[in-house]
Amino acid sequence: MRIHYFQRYHQKENVATANTMLLLSRLYTHSSDKFFELLRDKFFMNSFELGLSFKLQEKGPASIPDAVITQESFKIVVETKITDWFYSSQLEKHLTSFGNENFKLLLTLASEEMEKTKLDDFNKRLDEYNIKNKMHITHVNTTFESLANYIDELIDDYDYDYEMKAILEDYREYCYNDNLIPKSDSWKFLRMQLAGTTFDFNKSNNLYYDNVDRGFRPHDYLGLYTQKSLRLIGKIVAQIRAVEV
Repeated sequence: MRIHYFQRYHQKENVATANTMLLLSRLYTHSSDKFFELLRDKFFMNSFELGLSFKLQEKGPASIPDAVITQESFKIVVETKITDWFYSSQLEKHLTSFGNENFKLLLTLASEEMEKTKLDDFNKRLDEYNIKNKMHITHVNTTFESLANYIDELIDDYDYDYEMKAILEDYREYCYNDNLIPKSDSWKFLRMQLAGTTFDFNKSNNLYYDNVDRGFRPHDYLGLYTQKSLRLIGKIVAQIRAVEV
């Protein structure tokens, strides 16, 4: 039986938030370097280094210690919606959640990007808030799909933590099942599967079968791999779920 890392079949918005935070926490457990790289490159736009800073004999107000280890403070406030149901009035209230952190980010996350007029309106209000309160809050609007793709970029083919890859695939499957990632781009993807002893049967019958619990991202093409190479590529014309009785 396939293990699912992310809960399903509950109140959608709360589960979407909890599952996304779980994905990020698992990435941090897997590799703190990759987690901070994600924050730096995709959210804080290379504006700072999140790692520890080691300094020797840094002069203080009244003394010069031998060494100082510091880390910049940051805070990310997340607002999650199933679709573009964001309201500027609600987001403005979230701005009061920030304090004296060095770097502040409001992250809005949904299945689709925020409509441009709405985004421009909120960003204008954010600029006014920053000026009035002498703040430097940044706003990033992104999607569940983009977040998954960002993490996929960090976990390349030379990363042998198969559990992290399985976690990411399960997160994607959850998002597909709950329509948090659109299925309209399935034409872009080919799924490669190991055929082995079933290859001749698959070829002669134009049929491939697998356990329904596997769960793949939507894809229009299937490739069968055997004898150390990809031998067959076909377009999927039908999918049938069989129930054993």
